[in-house]
Amino acid sequence: MTRLWNDPADFADEMIDGFVAANGRYVRRVSGGVARSTKTPEGQVALVVGGGSGHYPAFGGLVGPGLAHGAAMGNLFASPSTQQVFHVSKAAENGGGVLLSYGNYAGDVLNFDAAQEQLRAAGIPCQSLAVTDDVSSAPVSEKHRRRGIAGDLTVFRIAGAASARGASLDEVARLAAHANERTRSFGVAFSGCTLPGAPEPLFEVEPGRMAIGLGIHGEPGLRDADIPTADELAALLVERLLEELPDGVDQARGARVIPILNGLGSLKYEEMFVVYRRVAQLLEAAGIEAVDPHVGEYCTSFDMAGTSLTLLWLDDELEDLWETPVDSPAYRRGSVDRTGEIVADDDADEQAAEIVAADDEGRAVAAVVARAFDIARDTIDENVDELGRLDQIAGDGDHGIGMQRGVHAARDAARDAVERGAGARTTLERAADAWSDRAGGTSGAIWGAILTAVASHVDDDGSPAASALANGLTAASERVLTFGAVPGDKTMVDSLVPLSEAFAARAASGASVADAWRDAADAATRAAAATADMLPQMGRARTHHEKSLGTPDPGAHSLALLAQALITLTDGKKA
Repeated sequence: MTRLWNDPADFADEMIDGFVAANGRYVRRVSGGVARSTKTPEGQVALVVGGGSGHYPAFGGLVGPGLAHGAAMGNLFASPSTQQVFHVSKAAENGGGVLLSYGNYAGDVLNFDAAQEQLRAAGIPCQSLAVTDDVSSAPVSEKHRRRGIAGDLTVFRIAGAASARGASLDEVARLAAHANERTRSFGVAFSGCTLPGAPEPLFEVEPGRMAIGLGIHGEPGLRDADIPTADELAALLVERLLEELPDGVDQARGARVIPILNGLGSLKYEEMFVVYRRVAQLLEAAGIEAVDPHVGEYCTSFDMAGTSLTLLWLDDELEDLWETPVDSPAYRRGSVDRTGEIVADDDADEQAAEIVAADDEGRAVAAVVARAFDIARDTIDENVDELGRLDQIAGDGDHGIGMQRGVHAARDAARDAVERGAGARTTLERAADAWSDRAGGTSGAIWGAILTAVASHVDDDGSPAASALANGLTAASERVLTFGAVPGDKTMVDSLVPLSEAFAARAASGASVADAWRDAADAATRAAAATADMLPQMGRARTHHEKSLGTPDPGAHSLALLAQALITLTDGKKA
């Protein structure tokens, strides 16, 4: 269990501050995460990695010469926001472009892809790669859907080595993709992990049993089995990985691999050494040469007890790059030249953009918007534990705390905008940006998109008609649908689409905003409840879809909660 924290919502931020204080030789604090303490050599490709916190040494611990130039660090088990990735990339880039690399999870894909577009729009060449090494999360025919776990290290190291040797952005991206194609991982767990402040683990394994094919965000295994001997576990890991050789690998012709036996948080090194002893024997018996074996913690899952085996199947190109020296806070190989220009920490928020005051009616509407965020904040605070419990059943349990971080930031941003004379559009835009940035993850990206879309259909001056709000909600629904989920996938879309459709229909019939919203909230509530009978087709819950039967989707449920809570506002009652 996790024992030490202050406010769980502040845990990730305080962890990063402490990490920087302890590793100032390597890293500096920048908005959104960390970057190298020294300036990236001019023209060198900047490798920016990232993901949720809770996986140390991934991701900040891998920033240093020969490896990453920066790490965008999200909240616990939640992807960094688009803004975080963008700011870290800007801090690390120095004329050579940026390669973004991260584990293949829905929130990471959304936010890193959005940051890539922002970087390109800013004139910075950028490419990205999602790591997909976990063989248990999808069949080989759907490799693109696999999760990224401890194989992050092999991909990051090859990309960092190529960058250090002066390769172009296209070449660094090619080599990273090549390493990803030749990396496979498989793992087991003996216990779940417990997030700070949580009363129980994200999942539990019965004493004497282990979960096979687990994820690194508290996702339970695909099946349970009795805990074997160390030798039997080694055989399970090796045999599963040898069942699927990457294209171009011929095991009969003296294949060479980098084996990584990774601890997931609380398995003792001595136990892993016993397991690796047998792993080495099995690889040798299969005619495979182990090169530079790794045994230790490289990608953890907070305090989970478990281990995974990763194999990077080498060729001459990859093996040559692997020998490039590396020096980072948590990972060192060879001797690195550490000379370079030291860059000062930069953890200050960007200067707030000036707000043009709206007219009296526009400011009055903005005040109503701010009250809406007050209600939303209070509603999420009252339900944060329940939202986390719902998400824990087949996900990673962070939905409640992610919503709480997002809505608090949005509320504060909205209040600040109103105090500075903003109208509804600016107030919603500021709230959208704050929500997506602070919450991170999939829900942060989605709520940022929803609020931005609604904002685009209202003005700062005057009062919006019901038709304008209907158009905004329709635009929000259409924007979220572009992320890939459709009704029936058991996601937030299942309540968002009925909400927007019901509001638009009632507004078109001449109903008041209050009446239209009441009907829309009821439609969203019914739709959210109906997700209990669905099997998830998207996100982390997809792998464990049967576990979520009987439980509504947490994203759909939280949207419905907020919709119902805001009825009091549209009715004109004092919240």
